[in-house]
Amino acid sequence: MRWLIVLLALCGWAHAAPPVFATVRPDMPLRFPADFGSHPDFRTEWWYATGWIETPDKKPLGFQITFFRSATEHDRSNPSAFAPSQLIIAHAALSDPAVGKLVHDQRTARAGFGLAYAREGNTDILLDDWHLLRHADGSYDATITARDFTLNLSLVPTQPPLVQGDGGFSRKGPRIEQASYYYSQPQLQVSGQLARNGAPVAITGTAWLDHEWSTSVLDADASGWDWLGANLDDGGALMAFQIRNKQGDKLWAHAALRDKSGVVTQFKPDQVHFAPQRHWRSPRTNASYPVATRITTGSTTWQLIPLQDDQELDSRQSTGSVYWEGGVTILRAGQPAGRGYLEMTGYVKPLKL
Repeated sequence: MRWLIVLLALCGWAHAAPPVFATVRPDMPLRFPADFGSHPDFRTEWWYATGWIETPDKKPLGFQITFFRSATEHDRSNPSAFAPSQLIIAHAALSDPAVGKLVHDQRTARAGFGLAYAREGNTDILLDDWHLLRHADGSYDATITARDFTLNLSLVPTQPPLVQGDGGFSRKGPRIEQASYYYSQPQLQVSGQLARNGAPVAITGTAWLDHEWSTSVLDADASGWDWLGANLDDGGALMAFQIRNKQGDKLWAHAALRDKSGVVTQFKPDQVHFAPQRHWRSPRTNASYPVATRITTGSTTWQLIPLQDDQELDSRQSTGSVYWEGGVTILRAGQPAGRGYLEMTGYVKPLKL
């Protein structure tokens, strides 16, 4: 029923005056705490928490919680409370080697009526009984009641935000307008409860949170991206991504390394390289994903090893895409260095950008 309402709203109502969205500019540095909140004048925005957690028996699990805000082309001057000017979309997933594939769920609703929103001024996103809220002390509460599991998490920062790119202006392509505003919060300490088919159990771990917003699309030749966010064992943090063209080659890339003392090194496109080491083929989509990958940032080599091969998430009921999103362990120069999450998009088919 919800999808019928959303589709009728998007397709059946007139668009008297399509909105003009805000653009990302290099001369507008991020401002906290305001930028923790929503930016409804931009077309697309997401808050994205991933991490490794352990149950009391030391069983490792990965988790992903993502909230999207998507502005529609609907006339903003329409006074109706039913006008679908903003959509809220959410994904949640668990990676459990004992299961062998992702356990996941997804939801979509138009913003309004106190049932779905992404508020300005602070991180406060709600979609039915899924909620991500940032408190005044900087900690986050995440509550997810999914189809096959429930997560109640506290995410407590141990470091200041890692502002990506140039003051938060993160290039995503060769043209200056191909960019987003982007910051990360690495090394979040996780505690809480996980329930699956029974009583909840206590969990602990570490997480990474990304917040990004933009209006522009990627380059016309882009087909997808590979992205890594990794909490390093020594207290450092590594973010690296590449945008791939339709031939599968690097179109753009960037990386940032914050060492344990807080010093940040930014790496330009020609200093960042992704080299697949092993592929896994999905039995559902037939897509071939480079689940084991070597990343080079400057003179340092990082090896990514998946928690499990099958971490493919089919979100065609919400965002319309299929992607691989999963936990990976990190080696630096062949030695254990940390844990993170790897995201790979555009392997089933090129993204519609």
